[in-house]
Amino acid sequence: QARLAESGGGSAQAGGTLRLSCGFSGDTYSGNCLGWFRQMPGKEREGVALIYTGGRGTYYSNSVRGRFTISEDKAKNTVYLEMSNLKPEDSAMYYCAAYRAAVGICTINRNPSLIDVWGQGTQVTVSS
Repeated sequence: QARLAESGGGSAQAGGTLRLSCGFSGDTYSGNCLGWFRQMPGKEREGVALIYTGGRGTYYSNSVRGRFTISEDKAKNTVYLEMSNLKPEDSAMYYCAAYRAAVGICTINRNPSLIDVWGQGTQVTVSS
């Protein structure tokens, strides 16, 4: 069974940059949609950025497109999320997430109940 190990996150000021990483293990790396969801207090968990591992295709929510960049290191089975120009509304618990991509396309607004595996979560706090 796949396992995800997250690192990174922390605190930053508005306009700053943070980086998250997520290591994938325990299953075949290629052919997954792998990335991050986030959850703010009292809100539903929402997709932020996904990458189709081992191939092409990156996906972003409208709220982070142009500010966040997801990438992968196939040799390390690890994906990264570079978060730039951070805003206070980016403050949330960020969860690495993975699901098997049936047709090679990822859906950023995938229902969280349909995610196959979650990371432990890491807090991101942005101050104004």
